[in-house]
Amino acid sequence: MSKENNILVCDDDETLCYLLKEQLLEEGFAVQTVYDGKDAIESVKSKNYDVLLLDLNMKEVSGEEVLKFVTGYTSSLQVIILTAQSDIKKAINCIKLGAYDFISKPYDFEDLILTINRAIEHKNLLVKTTILEEQINKNIHSKIIGSSKEIQKIITLANKSAQSESNVLIEGETGTGKELLAEYVHRNSLRKDKPFVVINCASLPDQLIESELFGHEKGAFTDAKSAKQGLVEIADGGTLFLDEIGEMSITLQPKILRFLESGEYRRIGGVSNLTSDVRVIGATNRNLLDETESKNFRRDLLFRLNVITLTLPPLRERKGDILQLANHFLEVKSPIRSPKRLSSAAEILLSNYTFPGNVRELDHIIERAIIFASDDTIKPEDLNLPSSDKKDQSTDATSEHTEIVSMEEIEKKHIENALNYFKWDRAKTAYKLGISIKTLYSKIKKYSLTQ
Repeated sequence: MSKENNILVCDDDETLCYLLKEQLLEEGFAVQTVYDGKDAIESVKSKNYDVLLLDLNMKEVSGEEVLKFVTGYTSSLQVIILTAQSDIKKAINCIKLGAYDFISKPYDFEDLILTINRAIEHKNLLVKTTILEEQINKNIHSKIIGSSKEIQKIITLANKSAQSESNVLIEGETGTGKELLAEYVHRNSLRKDKPFVVINCASLPDQLIESELFGHEKGAFTDAKSAKQGLVEIADGGTLFLDEIGEMSITLQPKILRFLESGEYRRIGGVSNLTSDVRVIGATNRNLLDETESKNFRRDLLFRLNVITLTLPPLRERKGDILQLANHFLEVKSPIRSPKRLSSAAEILLSNYTFPGNVRELDHIIERAIIFASDDTIKPEDLNLPSSDKKDQSTDATSEHTEIVSMEEIEKKHIENALNYFKWDRAKTAYKLGISIKTLYSKIKKYSLTQ
């Protein structure tokens, strides 16, 4: 999807505004003009702009006041000051306050266009950096692994879905890769150069989800010490992924429905309606039709979401992909200097395992096995699969007896192996184990672990 860059021009010289608007329109920008700072503030509240061209000297509300509002209201709008030669010192001070740059009047149009394009690139970089940081924290992989007919069928449907602008609902058990499939749809769509923004509807309480999605004004609630952009604003032009949407409370669902119907939303504590052009992809491990019958999910919201429905099969129904996925995780997670490989017995054991936790469980099993393995070959005992499932496996996989030990012994061994793996770097070990450094120190003391 190609999206025009929106520019707001604010100058009390109406003739200059008219000429500037005509020039910018010829360059392919979408342009709105206002003649006072007060109107500029109202415009910023009602629409997402990429660049604000701002005069400093205006009668009612000055450019500096507008700039102060903008920097507190949104972090993505880039402000370029239009200033007379006599106001250069003011313009430099505006840079310190958060303006992107300034252009002296009378301006050279080519210089202005160059500055505008750089400001837009800067804004896009800020947004991409924010999204990239989230993806790194979530450790999202952008490639779907698997050659089974079951997963290839889903990839074919996902490619067709990517070419439309319709909302998508992804169904599947926990750990099947719903977020990965959503990202795949985005990366193959016309919106691929715009943000892919993720929010987990099960991880936050109602007010925080609403604040994350739609943003809030300063003072909207106790901890709202400054205004905040919502994810729908950051995702403008791109894709918004609502993970575990079946967990969203019934009180928040009407606001999501309104946004899906009109593209309009309102920040918490705000009085102005804002708009954002996003494609919404929802995901759930629940049967939402059953949830509508039990009044836990709105039927009209379901119909808005599932214009296209993609259903991911559990890993036990795509057994042909297990070893391909396992080797992928080995390649990604093994140390570069000492890569690991699966023994034949370990491969047989994995191929016959039922994976109730699906692909995510396989990922964790391989990560744990890398730590447990004493050499470059992962053996059946390194996989540490649940004993109840092992009884149903082929006896060819391993003939060794598995000793039943306490959970504390398993935890102690796991922590000790992790510490040795990271050469007793406690910060890295705690991060990988998903615990705080303080908790790690407590465990080291509890189990009398030594380097």
